[in-house]
Amino acid sequence: MKKLGWRASDTRELSFKECTVPEANLLGPRAEGFRQFLEILDGGRISVAAMGVGLAQGAYDLAFAYARERKQFGQPIAKFQAVQFKLADMATEIEAGRTMVYKAAWLKDQGRDFGLAAAQAKLYTGELSNRAVNWSLQIHGGYGYMDEYAISRLYRDQKILEIGEGTNEVQRMVIARHLGL
Repeated sequence: MKKLGWRASDTRELSFKECTVPEANLLGPRAEGFRQFLEILDGGRISVAAMGVGLAQGAYDLAFAYARERKQFGQPIAKFQAVQFKLADMATEIEAGRTMVYKAAWLKDQGRDFGLAAAQAKLYTGELSNRAVNWSLQIHGGYGYMDEYAISRLYRDQKILEIGEGTNEVQRMVIARHLGL
């Protein structure tokens, strides 16, 4: 399938018609598939959250390097307070997102309930990666919109981080359920 981003990830439709699975080949107890699926989603949310941190960090690294290189009015744009503040915000939010991912992964590794932490990390880092890639592209200016600059690929790839393993809206529903709402 042709996609906006994540073009390196081959995506295909699977179809199973009149397919029977012998009892011995089931991956778990009969009629427990949906529950298993939901448990797997929780773990996947940690992975997608980690990708969000990685993409945000990549966007930050590109913006930081470009801001030190690009000159306007006789000085690097990194000397301008507006650019410095965006980079400072990005660095701070990335650290917060990384900590949330670490907490969710640690809870999972400890065998503790990690569903809430995973959903929170996934929601936060999906939105963080959106902000970071937008800010980075803005720092790049018109060049960032050109395919030859890496930020344009990150910009396209980012959106799946707000969709995969449950949309942001689904994460909010999961979080609300864990909060007892």
